[in-house]
Amino acid sequence: MRMAKSDIPKKINIPGAVARQATEFGDATGYGKMAGEYFSLAAGTDIAPLLKGLEGDLCQSPHWGYLIEGAITVTYQDGSKEPVSGGDLFYWPPGHSVAVTRDAEVILFSPQREHCAVVEHLRQQLGG
Repeated sequence: MRMAKSDIPKKINIPGAVARQATEFGDATGYGKMAGEYFSLAAGTDIAPLLKGLEGDLCQSPHWGYLIEGAITVTYQDGSKEPVSGGDLFYWPPGHSVAVTRDAEVILFSPQREHCAVVEHLRQQLGG
């Protein structure tokens, strides 16, 4: 799920302050500690081949985040694709892969145990 800033409802809108809030933005029930992550990804990066060997050959960690700049296409378990652009908030449920279409700077918040396991798998696939 991605949301452009302009799509997020304004809850406070006064001179000098605008607060937007997206509720029901994913569910962290059942997860423990969270990790804050920052990724710099070059255009053309596609992690799908590196996910081979994981359940469904997909990332099984959910992520909440913000795409600072760039463009990413997320592919979900059902084959659907979703574009994410700079300035978007997003929630990616378990069962996804990402491909970078324009150099991207990404902030992720992910369940630590689940995503550290995925990152370690990626490191192993890359040779270390």
